[in-house]
Amino acid sequence: MRVRLAAAALLLAASALPAAAQDGPIVTVSGGEVRGAEQDGALVFRGIPYAAPPLRELRWKPPRPAPAWNAVRDAAERAPACPQTSEGWNETEAARWSEDCLTLDIRTPSLEGKLPVMVWIHGGSNRAGSSDGPADSDMSAQGVIHVGMQYRLGLLGFLSHPELTAEGGGASGNYALMDQVAALEWVRENIAHFGGDPANVTIYGESAGSQNVSLLLAAPSAQGLFHKAILQSGTPGFGLAFRPLADAEAMGEAFGPVADLRTQPVEDLLALQAEFGEPATRGAGMTFLRTTVDGNVLPDTPDRLIAANAPKPVIIGTDKVEFGNDVQGAALEEEAGFWFGKRTAEALAAYRSEIADPRRGSIGLRIGSDAVFHCPADRLADLLAESGWPVWRYEFDVGEDGGLTRHAYEIGFIFERKPVGGGIQMQDYWAALAIAGDPNAETALDGERPKWQRWSPAEPRQMAFGEDVSSMEAGGPRAPLCHFTENF
Repeated sequence: MRVRLAAAALLLAASALPAAAQDGPIVTVSGGEVRGAEQDGALVFRGIPYAAPPLRELRWKPPRPAPAWNAVRDAAERAPACPQTSEGWNETEAARWSEDCLTLDIRTPSLEGKLPVMVWIHGGSNRAGSSDGPADSDMSAQGVIHVGMQYRLGLLGFLSHPELTAEGGGASGNYALMDQVAALEWVRENIAHFGGDPANVTIYGESAGSQNVSLLLAAPSAQGLFHKAILQSGTPGFGLAFRPLADAEAMGEAFGPVADLRTQPVEDLLALQAEFGEPATRGAGMTFLRTTVDGNVLPDTPDRLIAANAPKPVIIGTDKVEFGNDVQGAALEEEAGFWFGKRTAEALAAYRSEIADPRRGSIGLRIGSDAVFHCPADRLADLLAESGWPVWRYEFDVGEDGGLTRHAYEIGFIFERKPVGGGIQMQDYWAALAIAGDPNAETALDGERPKWQRWSPAEPRQMAFGEDVSSMEAGGPRAPLCHFTENF
């Protein structure tokens, strides 16, 4: 019923479009014609389907091509998000979703030329979020095309199951990553119609979106579809050991036969997600952030796949404080025990004895930020640099009203071109990488900014984006504490 209501709402919206929207720009894509709208000096197209609706028998199947349409399709209104429940920050998406959600949004400064393309992969723990953001960002003023994609979330995007493995010829799971590959294939085939250059595509994302970017760096099927990448607070597995397919299948099998799951209402599947956990993720919170080596999208572990792929320019960054459990006493011992195992006492002694930067918060916050974000990001930067990839590392430390920074806070400084310490525009670095493969290159809105030196494992240095000053600093500041964990 929810899907039918969403579809009806879209039809009503299309019939009630104002004259200005009906006069918007029309572009022909692989499925038919789409009509966008002018917005703040740019051309915006929303909700363009890049794959068939993954409904009924297409649940837990690789994405299929989108069916063609005859009439000009309205692409001026926001499309529904993929199915999800509210976690507070995503109330809008949780109130307006549809299983028919494999769409993307495009904001372009012009339909002419061969402009660089930036494709945003949203975050939300791989169980929430939407493509909203790029279509409203002023990034297009840099002379780039901004694209946002949606992909299947949660159980619908990541379920592995023995029956699905049999259907898939020995592999199952990671359907969300298949969606992302399909979206990039659509961009390759169609972005020139929007003034874009399919040979100059940068993918980037934050949190789960950043992790997905890192997995696309690894996935053989994604190679050649993009040429640069930016990772904001997310790496393969988030410090958790990679999940073997057999373990993922065992979790999925507990929910019953696939034939039954394909007929269940989406609301029931969303309820099941709360039970989709394992000791390795301490329940459902990080279930869809632990990487499954499925045998298809990821035929091997991400680190080995990445090392074997052709180098690409990459920016990797973290926030000084991401998140963690701000606890003490027995709860802190438990938190440390989860991450450090037999080395818990040794690790806690090191955290308690360090001369702590107050900008990093409590021991609990430091442990969570280090184990899930900082240390895996350093390891990935080392792996890439040692494999010949040009890498630039950053740490973001700007808080609201002078407080500690937090996970995802940097997004607004990039999407909205807000200045950090020293009047530096992070957006200029991001656009420069997309334009020329080097964050130090000139951009259309170029401002004064310090040179960003590349990361070197032998002498690591990173850009520190701060509240008062932004400059290069010695990299790997958490290195003395990162040796207590080994997970990539």
